[in-house]
Amino acid sequence: MGSRFGGLKQVEPVGPAGELIIEYSAHDACNAGFGRVVFVIRRDIEREFRAAIGRRIEARMDVAYAFQDLENLPPPFAPVQGRTKPWGTGHAVLAAESLVRSPFAVINADDFYGAAAYRLLAAHFGAVAAEVPGGRPVYALIGYPLRQTLSEHGTVNRGICATDASGRLIGIDEVLKIERMPDGGARHPMPSGEPRVLKGDELVSMTCFGFLPGFFGQLRGLFAGFLARNGQSQTAEFYLPVAVGSLLQSGSAEMRVLRSEDEWFGVTYREDVPAAREALRRLIDRGAYPDRL
Repeated sequence: MGSRFGGLKQVEPVGPAGELIIEYSAHDACNAGFGRVVFVIRRDIEREFRAAIGRRIEARMDVAYAFQDLENLPPPFAPVQGRTKPWGTGHAVLAAESLVRSPFAVINADDFYGAAAYRLLAAHFGAVAAEVPGGRPVYALIGYPLRQTLSEHGTVNRGICATDASGRLIGIDEVLKIERMPDGGARHPMPSGEPRVLKGDELVSMTCFGFLPGFFGQLRGLFAGFLARNGQSQTAEFYLPVAVGSLLQSGSAEMRVLRSEDEWFGVTYREDVPAAREALRRLIDRGAYPDRL
């Protein structure tokens, strides 16, 4: 909904010909071998979304729409009377289950990830398909150096990745109110009020995941457990990173962190838009994208 942005971020033009961030994501994904885009949206905005965003992609790729409905709960759970808040990002992914039959990526529609993210995920899918079947599923997460993801116009929340020596994800530390420092590092307040200093090269998750189709079954089970604990809540959310963390802790899956050196940017604040446009202009000038996408 773009509460900090003050409007619908997804329709803010950033390219020189009025392109949207999601158009660059679709372009990069298509070039890496992805064949379909599934938009997860609210049913009540379908007509407006198709007109403003969907049809721009439909002209070039196979597009499907999934709807994140509050009433879409597994039995025996019933909708919560009076609840208006969506059930969270994990529930949003579940909404797309009937439309996905192959390895897939999950991204935020208003974040620019760079072409390398999709190439890394495509290569990962090829590698895990060649592994001996019967083991734990191996998923992937694209990690970005923290300094590449900070805003000049306010604090941000980031999930800092902890990995083992082989690059497998151990956990994600959700850190709030991170601010950029002049030396390229960052800091954030601890619960005690004292600042914690970060170097800036810590890998962070920007919600760019790669999953196999079997992930849906695992996610359904975790969502049922979440509803057993929170099914009457007006505000509790089933977060995708928390679900992933549960699978890692139980040994039901592993996740490899793939480092991207590409520039990441988003539009958390309206003041971030000029910087996003400048970043795309630099990429176009380097030949990464055409003037008209």
